[in-house]
Amino acid sequence: MADKLLGKQTMRLKSPPVITARATVVGHREGEGPLGEYFDHIIPDDLWGEDTCEKAERKMMEEAITRTMEASDLTPEQIDLFIAGDLLNQIVTSSFVARQVGQAFLGIYGACSSMTEGMALGSMLIDGDYADHVLVATSSHYQTAERQFRFPVELNIQRSGRAQFTVTGSGAAILSKQGKGPRITEVTLGKVIDLGLRNPEDLGSAMAPAAADTLLQHFNDTGRNVGYYDLIITGDLAAVGATMFADLVKEAGHTLGNKHIDAGTMIYGANPRFKAGGSGCGCSAVVFLGYIMKLLEQGRYRRVLFMATGALFSPLSYQQGESIPGVAHAVVVEAQ
Repeated sequence: MADKLLGKQTMRLKSPPVITARATVVGHREGEGPLGEYFDHIIPDDLWGEDTCEKAERKMMEEAITRTMEASDLTPEQIDLFIAGDLLNQIVTSSFVARQVGQAFLGIYGACSSMTEGMALGSMLIDGDYADHVLVATSSHYQTAERQFRFPVELNIQRSGRAQFTVTGSGAAILSKQGKGPRITEVTLGKVIDLGLRNPEDLGSAMAPAAADTLLQHFNDTGRNVGYYDLIITGDLAAVGATMFADLVKEAGHTLGNKHIDAGTMIYGANPRFKAGGSGCGCSAVVFLGYIMKLLEQGRYRRVLFMATGALFSPLSYQQGESIPGVAHAVVVEAQ
């Protein structure tokens, strides 16, 4: 039997990797929100000097990686593996940035769950002695994602209050076998859950069942409950999905209370302009790496469960009438 496997879906890492460096880059809207002071760089506008927003998103990820490398004591040659994901077709942001990184590359697509998926994969590879240093990054951009998944912003399509606003942002982190910083001690990989929801304006409801399933499986695998953690942070369920998630977990016998926050509800605060809240590969990445990591490093949190969620659909699947499956992956991050 796999000696690091707890129950069905949780892995306990015998040599927990350390998050030794991190950086976040966000758009001007995100910088104006309640967490603006925690981000490392705020770009002035959507194009940031480029001729397309797709190039601006690529530039954001490159900047997040540059700042992460500068915050570490490593040279680029010491990075063993680059893991990255984004929302665009064929994850072109990550793939094009990988040309600049110049190291072995694993491109991933977990939609908005990509940051925890990347952190989980990197952690397991380090724990298995396959790498010493892994660079993980994700990104999203409001205009690029809206153009791909919904409508070009120039059409000014009005959206419902259940809709989410794609975050313009990128987060990067280095996971290392040794060093100073919070450690990733456990990983819970999620199943794809599909309740048959079909509304691309309400992705929070489509992802909430997967988030509940992963959290409950984590509790079953580890024998823990909500009280074990200082904080459980999801992303990006936003207002509608976060409420549904809490209700599903409560029905199973666990009350989250003030132990739970959601990156999608935090990044823009209560500003009605952003409807139900934020989403996108960059949302949970910048909230966790910019805000929550700061609190872990300060000792205000000792033990955090970080669980990002993804809606696994495409414009084509939606146009063909398919439902929207969801997935959620979780990592346990503990202060040293």
